[in-house]
Amino acid sequence: MFSRNKAKDIEKPAAPVVAPAPNAPLVKRTAARTAPSIISTDLVVHGNLTATGDIQIDGTVEGDIRSQSLTIGEKASITGEIVAEDIVIRGRVIGTIRGRRVQLSSTCHVEGDILHEALAVETGAFFEGNCRHSDDPIGQASASRAPAAPRPGAGPAPRPAAAMAPAPAARPVEPVAASPVIVGDAGVVVKRPAAQ
Repeated sequence: MFSRNKAKDIEKPAAPVVAPAPNAPLVKRTAARTAPSIISTDLVVHGNLTATGDIQIDGTVEGDIRSQSLTIGEKASITGEIVAEDIVIRGRVIGTIRGRRVQLSSTCHVEGDILHEALAVETGAFFEGNCRHSDDPIGQASASRAPAAPRPGAGPAPRPAAAMAPAPAARPVEPVAASPVIVGDAGVVVKRPAAQ
């Protein structure tokens, strides 16, 4: 009943492997994931990082990061804007974060705004800033990046009616000795070192 036929147990020779023709175009595998690009703990990067794949950062980056997927390790430190589809933060980030799926782990320290489609925050995570839901957080990154520069020879840009009104006189702001933060009329926050 469960016995095998001995004739079927005989191994068949393997089919020969045929090499592709030398002039045949190479087929790119877009669905296959590759190993992430890694910034190790002893590496300091001053500048922007751009990748179409995954990045894992365990070192220090002073600049903007744009990638498909980004993992920030516990000992990592990032200063700049982050734009990626999937973002996992376990280390320190100071700057704006824009991603479809953002995860703040319990060991993270984030200072800045988060624009997200989905946000997960673990117990113990430090987050100081604003978070806002968006259906397309990555698309908004390029649109709100910087105002368009005027074209040469176009003349001065027209001012809106609200901008033509005289600005209200700025009232003096009295610094409070115990507070390291001063808030002016324009909503600008200036941090000064605490008195020693």
